[in-house]
Amino acid sequence: MPRLLALDACGELTSAHVRLAAEALGCSERTVWRWLAQARATGRTEPAARGRFAVTPEIRRLLVLWGGNASAVHRELDQRASADPKLPAAPSLATLHRALRRDLTPGYRAGLARGESARRAFDVFGKRPAEHRNAAWEGDHKCVPVRVWVEDELAQPWVTWFIDCATKVVQGAAITPHAASRDAVLAALRTSLDRSEPFGPAGGLPGLVRVDRGKEFLCHTTTSALGAFAVPVVDLPAYKPHLKGTIEALNDAVEEMFFVSLPHYVHQQTLPGKRTVDPHAPALTFEAFVELLLKWVHWWNTEHKPKDLASRTPMEAWLADPTPLHDVPDGRLAHFGLEDDGRTRVITTHGVQWRSRHYIAPWMVGEAGRKVTLRHLPHHNATIEVFDVHGEHLGAAHLSEAASTEQVRALRNARTAKARQLRADLKAAARLRRDRFKAVTVAGPPQRLGALTAAEAEAGLAGTATLDLYKRANPTYVPHRAVPEGWARPLPPGGTPVPPADHEETQ
Repeated sequence: MPRLLALDACGELTSAHVRLAAEALGCSERTVWRWLAQARATGRTEPAARGRFAVTPEIRRLLVLWGGNASAVHRELDQRASADPKLPAAPSLATLHRALRRDLTPGYRAGLARGESARRAFDVFGKRPAEHRNAAWEGDHKCVPVRVWVEDELAQPWVTWFIDCATKVVQGAAITPHAASRDAVLAALRTSLDRSEPFGPAGGLPGLVRVDRGKEFLCHTTTSALGAFAVPVVDLPAYKPHLKGTIEALNDAVEEMFFVSLPHYVHQQTLPGKRTVDPHAPALTFEAFVELLLKWVHWWNTEHKPKDLASRTPMEAWLADPTPLHDVPDGRLAHFGLEDDGRTRVITTHGVQWRSRHYIAPWMVGEAGRKVTLRHLPHHNATIEVFDVHGEHLGAAHLSEAASTEQVRALRNARTAKARQLRADLKAAARLRRDRFKAVTVAGPPQRLGALTAAEAEAGLAGTATLDLYKRANPTYVPHRAVPEGWARPLPPGGTPVPPADHEETQ
């Protein structure tokens, strides 16, 4: 219509223009002429708005109040209109349903009924571009919806793991029978960085690690441990699981493909009264559950073929990627993630003291009085790592009160070995102080045992050894050498020349 009005204002509008517009719009020429007349009269080129019922903020609040039930909202509007004649009459239920479908998106209607998580299920999310292996990892905790036996009681374990975003390889995992803490994060990171079994040959240093504001992932111990290898930890906004979709997809997959088949799955189908079909079914032990979970991770890495990997397993995609890897030296990986309080301690006869407890080790025998520093894994006080003041690792030490029989025996054996070695050295030194002579049966001078023979003495004094002795005794000493050819020989007494001889030497 704006184009037809413009032609009409210039005096160029013809029936051909109207006929062409009618054919394009699929209506009659008469209808177009009527629209044009209305536009000339009102100056409006859009269709007139029809009066219809619209969803108001009050209706949205009522939907929240009644949990998204449109019928309950309609009854509420009808009761209000009946109680107050000044209010407009309530629309019909069909009109209300049409207005809700027209004015509210399916995601917003779900959010009004069930909250933000339901609304988010209807959102559209982008996808990060494809990258190479170890370009980015994602880590997360997963509360396992399965009850297992932990010290004579049923508990839900937690799994902490990291996945490579490009190849979908599970780099490493750590399972705890309780809520995960930073020690689980460090244990999972250590297995992820290590390229040996059970998760190898995948591993190495990533370009970055994405986490979602978990205090265990963002603690100083974790960030400093990764910061030592120049690996940044990307802190994603809270409650934004789509920003780390790879690990969230793994969390959903392990529940749908593995946890649902285990006994005492907490979301299993129930009978009336929320009773399980077999409440007395035997539960798995924690050890058996860990073994089954590690087998599933191995299946995921080596047999499962996700859609995005073009009929390849995650490990095949990992091995086919030519991107160079950056490995962590074994010496640094062995002490990865250990905490240090910065204090210097002294080894005493009771061992080394930390947190009012004494720790002992076989290597401490004879080290009393030495200054050392300590490092430990968070929440693990049974074992500590001991270093000297220069940072050299001396060894591990175990809690004295909780030392096992083997550890106590090793300490005793170390003390016994040190005492035996010292006794042997003392005896050897005593033998050096004492000269022994040969027993005789007739009178004569004493003969020292172990005396050298003449040949042995000459052999010992010959060569460079003798020359070195002479040089130390007389630095100006010049050894005798053969007379060069052509030198004049000195005259002997009487003046008669003596012909030179090859075996003679100058004196």
